[in-house]
Amino acid sequence: MSSFKKGLKKVEVALKWDPSPIGQPPHDLDIIAATYTSDDPGGAPAYVVHFDSRSPDGTITLNRDSTTGQGFGFDEVMTLELERLSPSYARVVVGIAIQQGERATVFGAVANTAVRIREGYTGLAQNDFSEVADSTAAVIAEFARDGSGEWAFREVLQGYDSDPTSFAAAMGGAH
Repeated sequence: MSSFKKGLKKVEVALKWDPSPIGQPPHDLDIIAATYTSDDPGGAPAYVVHFDSRSPDGTITLNRDSTTGQGFGFDEVMTLELERLSPSYARVVVGIAIQQGERATVFGAVANTAVRIREGYTGLAQNDFSEVADSTAAVIAEFARDGSGEWAFREVLQGYDSDPTSFAAAMGGAH
């Protein structure tokens, strides 16, 4: 999968899923964004934004965090204000991870998962994770600055089998 859109300013990543069946532990899916510097765009992230956090400069914020999937429509939303990011940042990688309890949970075991990426009312990507159904985490998008400093979007869908912490460290290697 690959799609490009250039000149992005403010992007919203929204995630939804159905609650677990009655009597089962809740599924908790999380949006994670890792930001990389111009000096090391493929190395370790400069910082990671996920549940209970935001970027140091306030440009990447988790607006809504669901721990159960209860609600209507998209329950978890992250905003990326790319136009406000310092020029020292060249790349932002966004992924989804399932919090793991006693048993590993994969996307295929969570009902009605979907992620939507848009700028304003313009849809950039939407996915239901069916291609990575056996994964516990997935990279879904990459935003990178081009030579003129404009932000470009590339849709990615790369599955991982790891916990959220390990996934956050590895997501920069997605291609």
